[in-house]
Amino acid sequence: MSDILVVEDEAIIRTALKRLLERHHYQVAEAGSVSEACERHNLDNFDLIISDLRLPGEPGTELIRRAANTPVLIMTSYASLRSAVDSMKLGAVDYIAKPFDHDEMVETVQRIIASGSARKQQAAAPEQPAAKQAPQAIPDEDIRKQMGIIGGCDTMLTLFKRIRKVAPTDSTVLIQGESGTGKELVARAMHEQSQRAKAPLISVNCAAIPETLIESELFGHEKGSFTGATSNRTGLVEAADGGTLFLDEIGELPLEAQARLLRVLQEGEIRRVGSVQSQKVDVRLVAATHRDLKTMARQGLFREDLYYRLNVIELRLPPLRERGRDVMLIAEALLQRAADNMNMEGLHFSKDAEQAILAYSWPGNVRELENAIERSAILCDHNEITADLLGIELDAEIERASEAANALQTMQHDVTPGQEPAEDLSLEDYFQHFVLEHQDHMTETQLAHKLGISRKCLWERRQRLGIPRKKTAST
Repeated sequence: MSDILVVEDEAIIRTALKRLLERHHYQVAEAGSVSEACERHNLDNFDLIISDLRLPGEPGTELIRRAANTPVLIMTSYASLRSAVDSMKLGAVDYIAKPFDHDEMVETVQRIIASGSARKQQAAAPEQPAAKQAPQAIPDEDIRKQMGIIGGCDTMLTLFKRIRKVAPTDSTVLIQGESGTGKELVARAMHEQSQRAKAPLISVNCAAIPETLIESELFGHEKGSFTGATSNRTGLVEAADGGTLFLDEIGELPLEAQARLLRVLQEGEIRRVGSVQSQKVDVRLVAATHRDLKTMARQGLFREDLYYRLNVIELRLPPLRERGRDVMLIAEALLQRAADNMNMEGLHFSKDAEQAILAYSWPGNVRELENAIERSAILCDHNEITADLLGIELDAEIERASEAANALQTMQHDVTPGQEPAEDLSLEDYFQHFVLEHQDHMTETQLAHKLGISRKCLWERRQRLGIPRKKTAST
């Protein structure tokens, strides 16, 4: 059982985090400040320290210096994001934004502790003679372990080989795949297996930053460049200098910010907002999206020149529904993890559960599968997970698909004057045609009803096909 120290001055947050970690079978100690943590505990006895950035007295970054042998995870509010980047430069192992998502926190903690255990084992292993040292090439098996992705289908084997070849280079990489397929895991693995591994990996979710702040956040700003700019600020691109910049959901980047990013890729330099001076940066860019950037470029929603600059190396992560028997291998591994976390022996799937797992399309991919297994492991009796505990609505999914097909068949004959006939369109072609045609005057609920699908299904298909919602559309 791993030991974790939580340093947070707000008792409610500290208690909630302590309970969350204890539910996942970590031993948790707590403190309200840096001084209290140092007085009450030996910091070297912990496997991980989780600390708020802003604390009474000394800041949380002081723990990085005082606990030189223990990784420190910094928690920060959105407004302090740039300070968190500075924390990583001081030696923090990672940062996480508050309010944090519980699943994200647990995944981050698991990854940091697992990485620390691997380093300790490597340090304890006897050094190999020089003549017997392994070659510099990264074995596919090591890449799989690094990513935490299980897979033996042809598509995944090809992906592992590509990552092995691409990781040591400085080439720009575009990772494409649906939500929940593990795009950030791939980006992190590539960074940790590159020549830049000792420099920062700065991860930015472009969809999470307000459009009015995105340029300032990415490229920094000068004092007085806009209202509220009371001092010079370092941008996230500049903070990644010497390391890797991972831009998740890059399809959400506004066009003006896209132009600035293009300059980074073409010239290797940035210009802060409000500045007339450019400065050089050495950054490897890894971008990810679940949207079709090529289609967006044709629609004028994404710069075509930036798309081709990004698409030097393209890695496609297949959804679970295209990975055959891999889904069962992943399910077994997730079940074993759940069993270990809950100290349950003999936890297993029933035959009907296995059939349901293989039959379901898993629109949320590995994330949805993991949540279903964790939930069913908690609720199961006699250590057997049955299909009903998984919460998979196979009948509802089939019914929605049938309704959508019927709606298509009906609406293909419902052509208004001036509309092109839809008889030659596939279901997805018609979906895209219909949504773009009607979203200005129909709500999301009306669109979903007309198409014969749920609002959730409508949202998922928008994401998969790269169809943005109109800003003026009412929901």
